[in-house]
Amino acid sequence: MHKRVAVIGAGPSGISALKNLLDQGIEAIAFDRNSEVGGNWIFSENESHSSVFETTHIISSKTLSQFEDFTFDDFDPNISDYPSHDELRRYFQAYARQFDLYPYIQFETMVISCKRLENGEWLICSEKEGVNHEEVFSHLVVCNGHHWNPRWPSYPGEFTGEFIHSHSFKKAAPFSDKRVLVIGGGNSACDVAVETSRVSAYTAISWRRGYRIIPKFFFGKPSDIIGKNSSWIPTKLRTFFFDVLLKVLVGDNKLYGLRPVETKFGETHPTINDELLYKIRHGKVHPKLDIQRLEGKSVVFEDGSKEEYDTIIACTGYYLSHPFFERNLIDYSSGPVPLYLKMLHPSIENLYFVGMFQPLGCIWPGAELQAKIMAREIAGKWERPKNTPELCQKEIENPHYKQINTPRHTITVDYHRFKKELLAHLPKDYVQKKPLEISISRGLDK
Repeated sequence: MHKRVAVIGAGPSGISALKNLLDQGIEAIAFDRNSEVGGNWIFSENESHSSVFETTHIISSKTLSQFEDFTFDDFDPNISDYPSHDELRRYFQAYARQFDLYPYIQFETMVISCKRLENGEWLICSEKEGVNHEEVFSHLVVCNGHHWNPRWPSYPGEFTGEFIHSHSFKKAAPFSDKRVLVIGGGNSACDVAVETSRVSAYTAISWRRGYRIIPKFFFGKPSDIIGKNSSWIPTKLRTFFFDVLLKVLVGDNKLYGLRPVETKFGETHPTINDELLYKIRHGKVHPKLDIQRLEGKSVVFEDGSKEEYDTIIACTGYYLSHPFFERNLIDYSSGPVPLYLKMLHPSIENLYFVGMFQPLGCIWPGAELQAKIMAREIAGKWERPKNTPELCQKEIENPHYKQINTPRHTITVDYHRFKKELLAHLPKDYVQKKPLEISISRGLDK
């Protein structure tokens, strides 16, 4: 069978998947709705695919967020510890140029449907400029990301002011002199609260549970580097150590008027933010409990307090969404995600998901390793275990962290442990070819 692979998405995971397929001499095409490489990191002031906003910086350090095939030093040795969205956009586009990926990407193209034919191949229907096109591929690699389909909260009553999702938040200026309520305690929520507090008349943040707020630096080093240096410690002991360190250096949430943390480290995603606690103690952000009900422009909280707001910004996450699949084939929007190595389907052997996991750290290094395994299998250089279905179930029953039961916590992995698990399936000399070698091996054919 002639091998011809479709890759959905040209964000960070998609370009890594494409690059590694081409390295193995496999014919591949990537489809992307944007006009450039970069996925969510292509900032636009208009509501679009992108969920980054004007001042977004990555929350993991550059050292633990780079591709091994093309590091930040290869791109710009002077880049900051926590690069901005624009630096990241330029980095991913430089990666695509470095490995000559542009001829293999169809931009401004939306994948409408992916149907499995009787012979197991994939019929991909795409749309560009209002014209539909169908092609058949032997394999399908899904890299469409999981931060684009907003998950909205639901409360009794009705809010008559402005009610938006953080996906629509692009910059703070439109909220100047307004009373703003931010819902959520994750990274987006805390960033939005900090940014709006710079210009708003009043900013509050509502939490339904307690969150750990972790500073970006410990002892002058990025906090995830401190985590890396202790990754050899067993998970339970390591998480206990970090809880103690956090209480010593930051203090208890109650000192800031915030909801106490009632979960163990790793049971929820930690929030990386250097400014929220500062803003709270300076009276710029006001902590609130969970919302009980909505009454016109007023919000009643669970302690009975009531305040009026012009705008509510819901930073309540995203659905894991694959609208191009029939739901009876693939639907991971609410339940468990039974994929071995967070990538391999238990029964459909020519379907891969690259970058569809949520590490306590950065996605891209793990996605790069997934891409290498995927490309090697299609090239016939690696064979998945015979008991892959059982291994899929085992991953669900034995996650890296015993997390709370919410849709957001179905695909969590430990950054360092997951990388080790992926590396175990790659030869020690797996590192990329040099760019010159790649261009020679591919030739000039598209």
